[in-house]
Amino acid sequence: MAKIAKKKAAARAAFAGKTFLPVEDAVALVKANASAKFDETLEIALNLGVDPRHADQMVRGVVTLPNGTGKDVRVAVFARGPKADEAKAAGAEIVGAEDLMESIQAGNIDFDRCIATPDMMPLVGRLGKILGPRNLMPNPKVGTVTMDVKSAVEAAKGGEVQFKAEKAGVVHAGVGKISFEPEKLAENIRAFVDAVNRAKPSGAKGTYLKKVSISSTMGPGVSLDLSSATAQG
Repeated sequence: MAKIAKKKAAARAAFAGKTFLPVEDAVALVKANASAKFDETLEIALNLGVDPRHADQMVRGVVTLPNGTGKDVRVAVFARGPKADEAKAAGAEIVGAEDLMESIQAGNIDFDRCIATPDMMPLVGRLGKILGPRNLMPNPKVGTVTMDVKSAVEAAKGGEVQFKAEKAGVVHAGVGKISFEPEKLAENIRAFVDAVNRAKPSGAKGTYLKKVSISSTMGPGVSLDLSSATAQG
């Protein structure tokens, strides 16, 4: 425990007084102080000037990170017949219909993304209270309710990240692994921030993008200079 506490204290000291850094400097700081024994994820959190409880202020969308996430994404697909075969051929780990619904109801949620063909939605709808809170509910707005099962599965496995604002107006996601090259992490960060900017809802008033911070899975966070956090920055 003492050794862990010492690492945390050193990390906090390294971050002390450092705020609103350019993206490249922030990435370098986080990478240099990631001390876990596993390959930590680079986490990003955006504080937005929205209240997602109002429908016209909900922020959600999807972005394909230019350098992927570094994560092995497990995909479940609700489909029958040829579409089920298409999902399996595209690399989906779990494919089914009523059997998959029953498995999920029994508490087996061993997947990171859920995709469904439109005809499966009456079935999937029964799982709203289970999949919804986990942000796993298929949704046509983010391309997970589709007849193009092959493309959806390939996108999920190829670096596509979904995002959705939480109650406090915070959007967070993993945008790569600490082991990535710094420039690749910077590209992923800017791609994600730009996607959230493009998803600005009609009801958003005042300052939309308030603060952007990054951290490693186990490390402290640092805020970014907003002008450097976009592809145009």
